[in-house]
Amino acid sequence: MRKPFISANWKMHMTGTEAVGFLADFLPAVKDVSDVDIVIAPPFTALEAVAGHTAGTNVSLSSQNVFYEEKGAYTGEISPGMLKSLGCAYAIVGHSERRQLFGETDETVNKKIKAVQAGSMQPIFCIGESITQREAGQTNDVLGGQIEAGLQGVDISALVVAYEPIWAIGTGVTATTEQAQQTHSFIRRKLSEIFGAEAAEATRILYGGSVKPDNVDDIMACPDVDGALVGGASLKPDSFARLVNFRRSQ
Repeated sequence: MRKPFISANWKMHMTGTEAVGFLADFLPAVKDVSDVDIVIAPPFTALEAVAGHTAGTNVSLSSQNVFYEEKGAYTGEISPGMLKSLGCAYAIVGHSERRQLFGETDETVNKKIKAVQAGSMQPIFCIGESITQREAGQTNDVLGGQIEAGLQGVDISALVVAYEPIWAIGTGVTATTEQAQQTHSFIRRKLSEIFGAEAAEATRILYGGSVKPDNVDDIMACPDVDGALVGGASLKPDSFARLVNFRRSQ
């Protein structure tokens, strides 16, 4: 049985002070949750504040990005070791906003995944297609290519996959439960082709794309959806707590 995994991606929101205020309300609301891995990915500037208030709790820390070298003349970049020293257990890698806005490629994503794992953290490996690609029937080709290139030479037992349809990120549009399950099922089949059925079955695959309190229960009921990577709905304590406390299907 794969343990559900619910992660907040705060993107470029929340100062350290705002994050501490969020946690004051959020942590009591989820303190009794033991059957879900709860993760928060603040901006780099709020990592230390969040780490200080989540240490010893059931909430883990993730970065939103990482560089693939451990040190050197890379102005503005953050290494895996720096993130690990702050208490990060995870690092988001390959988010579509990084790919689209900052020119990340499958090659750099692969290097980052390997660097994160070498730094004793787990990558949250993001993949997704555009609306143009979906409408052209290219979803499986796009995702398959991202998986093959991004996970080349990678230890699949130490990562989480996040499927984020680009057309559903921050748009208010959410994939139907049928679309989500169909795509997640394909991703698991693709992982099985590359890494074997046992490894694929053990890998958690998250859905990300306008997940909200009013749709999380249906999304999480899909057999191949193991969690969510959440943007806007994770910025309010009560909203994110509701996602963590999704209603389990009987």
